[in-house]
This record gives sequence, C-alpha cells and structure tokens, in this order.
Amino acid sequence: MDAMMPTAAHHPPQVTLWEIFALFCKVGAIGFGGGMAIVALTERMVVQEKQWVTAEEFLHGLAFGQILGPFSLNTCTFVGYRLRGVPGGVLAAVGFLLPSFLIVSLLAWLYLRFQHLQLLKKALAGTNPVVIGLICAVVLDMGKKQVQGLSGWLLALAAFVAAALLQINVALVLAAGVIWAFGRALYRRRLS
Repeated sequence: MDAMMPTAAHHPPQVTLWEIFALFCKVGAIGFGGGMAIVALTERMVVQEKQWVTAEEFLHGLAFGQILGPFSLNTCTFVGYRLRGVPGGVLAAVGFLLPSFLIVSLLAWLYLRFQHLQLLKKALAGTNPVVIGLICAVVLDMGKKQVQGLSGWLLALAAFVAAALLQINVALVLAAGVIWAFGRALYRRRLS
C-alpha cells in the first residue's frame, strides 16, 4: 500500500471531497502574499484548526512541494491527496486555483483600467512589508514546533544560508538535509 495514501488512523472518514474542495477554495480566495504566506494559511487551517494532517505530514508535503515548482499549489495538492487520494488531490488543486484565477482576472482588468492612479501604486507598495512579516511569523512558529535541539537549529541555519545567501537550489539543499539525517541515523544506530 502506498505510504502517502490516507489511513483511517490519521484521517477521519468524515473529510469529504466537498470539504477538501471548499477549504482550498477558501485558501485560494483569501491567501495573499505569495507562496509562503499561502503555505502559512494552509498550515493553520489543515494542521491547527481542522487537524486533517499532522505538522510532520504537512512539513513533508511542503518539502516535496518545493522540489517540483509552485510549492503552495503542490502542498495543497499533497494534503488533498493525503486525505482522499487522487480525487482529493485534484479537487484541492482546482479549489486552490479557481479563486485565484477569477480574482487575478478581475484585478488584471481593474489594474489595466486604473494603473495610472498614484494611490493604487502606493497601496500596492505598502503590502510588501506586511507579507514579509507574515512569512517571518510562520517561519518562527514552524521552527518552534519542528526544530529540536542544537543540531536541528544548526541544520536549519545551514539550510537558510545555503538557500537564501548562497542561492543554492532548494532541491539540493533538501537532498543534503536528507543525506545528513540518514547519515546521522546510521551513525547513532552504530553507537547503540
């Protein structure tokens, strides 16, 4: 059986395909600020509020999502798939994209019509610091819950430096983390 498929122990059967679609429509409709802001909203809704997946499962989905491209969409798809297999993944993706498609289509039309207004330019520029603050809040919250011990914080710092400062590809940073964790587990196993 596929390890990523839903299991009764972790996911209550009352999570319907409609609930998955509706929740990700909501995420798509109210999630502003780019990938990490959307991931933060998704994490709050599916891990903390609904408890559909564990924090660990969510982080695994986020890690997988970062390997292949638009990680907020991939993370939503992962959660839907984890809950209800392929139909859940498809509906999570469609639900997540539909509001954005409709909103962006409307906003593009409005922007093209009113782009010359200085008030609009200033309003759009004012949202940037807010988004950065939201992303920092999510990083701290997830770090407090998932990073343990000095070695965990050092690994998190090394990953940050590699990705943000040295601009090493995220897939390579994740692969290095997996190799490090695997090597550490083997080392500890030999010691015991």
